[in-house]
Amino acid sequence: MIKKPLSPKEYECLHWVALGKTNYEISVILGLSSHTVNFHLRNIYSKLNVSNRPAAITKAFNASILKPPLN
Repeated sequence: MIKKPLSPKEYECLHWVALGKTNYEISVILGLSSHTVNFHLRNIYSKLNVSNRPAAITKAFNASILKPPLN
């Protein structure tokens, strides 16, 4: 169960995490500091009730927050 919906910026960060980007790469892509990306990821983990990136991606796909890419 998801505690609260993700903010637009949290969703953007999670999208890039799912594509395999590092926190630094996400910060460059989104024009944020690495600290801000870490802040958003901590919020994502809390909202999804997970403790790491792979678990966040899995839960987001299972909850239909993220959709698999179309090929």
